[in-house]
Amino acid sequence: MFSIIVSTYNRDKFIYNCLRCVAENGFAELDYELLLINNNSTDNTENLSRQFATNYPKVNFRYFNELNQGLSFARNRGIAEARGDWFIFIDDDAMLHKGYLENLKKYIVKYPDADAFGGKIVPEFESGEKPAWLCKWTYSWVSALNLGKNVQLFKGGKYPIGANMGISRRAIKQCGTFDTSLGRSKNNLMGGEEKDIFNRIKAKDLKIYYLPNLVVNHIIPPHRTTTEFIVKLASGIGASERIRCKSAGMFALLKRYVSELIKWAATIVLWLFYMLTFRPACGNMLVRFRCRVSRSLLRFTL
Repeated sequence: MFSIIVSTYNRDKFIYNCLRCVAENGFAELDYELLLINNNSTDNTENLSRQFATNYPKVNFRYFNELNQGLSFARNRGIAEARGDWFIFIDDDAMLHKGYLENLKKYIVKYPDADAFGGKIVPEFESGEKPAWLCKWTYSWVSALNLGKNVQLFKGGKYPIGANMGISRRAIKQCGTFDTSLGRSKNNLMGGEEKDIFNRIKAKDLKIYYLPNLVVNHIIPPHRTTTEFIVKLASGIGASERIRCKSAGMFALLKRYVSELIKWAATIVLWLFYMLTFRPACGNMLVRFRCRVSRSLLRFTL
C-alpha cells in the first residue's frame, strides 16, 4: 500500500484541489490511502476536508489534527498514522498529474532497490509571469525540480524536494523520521529537514531515485517571488544549516563553513556572468540570497 501524506497549514485556497487531484488520478485499483494532517490551521481546512470525504466516499481518506506546530511534526504524525509500505509526501499546494499513481506502481516494481524517490516539480506561477531572477541556479527557491527525462540516482548534494517525494517504510525504520528541530513552522521558513533525512538515508548506502514521470504542478503565489520572501527563505536556510551541522559535530560545521566559501566563489562567478549577459536581476538576487544564508549560518546580526 502507498500512504499519501499531505500536511497543511492555512492553505484552504489550494487544499481541496490537491486532494481532488489524488482522488481523480485515474487508477482506482491501486491500493493507497490518503492522509491529511492539519497542523493547527485557523482557516476553512477542516470543513473542506469533510466536503472532500463526502464527495469522494470511495477514497481511503483519513484526517488528523497535529497540535505540535511545524512541518516536521506534521510529517512525522503522518508516518505514525500511515499503514503503507511507502510514504508519499505531497505539498498542500501541489497538484498531481494524471497517471502519477499508475507510474509510481510501475517504478516501484521496476526498481525494487529504491528506498526513496523524488519526482518532477513544475512551478505554476499564479501571476502568470516568471520572476526576473528565475534561472537554473534559483529554480529550487520555488521548490521546483527537473533533472530531465531519465531515471537516475540522486548523487552528491542533490536531493528530492518536499513537494513531491517518497520514502519507504524500511528506510524510515533504519534512518529515523524527520528532525523536529528543523523544518517550517507557521511563518518561519527554516528548512533543512529534507536534506537531513536524505543525508541519513545516503549514509546507510540506500538508493534515492529521481523518477521523471511522477509529476506535480506546484502553485507559486505572487508573495513567494518577492525579494522579502527570498531573503526570509535564505535566512531560514542558514539557520537550519547551522542547527543541522552543529548536531552532527564540530567537523560537520567546519565543513559547512568551507562549503559556504566555495558557494561564495561560485556566486561571484555567476554574478559576473549575468552582468555580462544583461540579466542583472539573476546575478543580484544570487548575491543577496548568499549574503542572507551566510549571515544566518554564522549568526551575524548585521
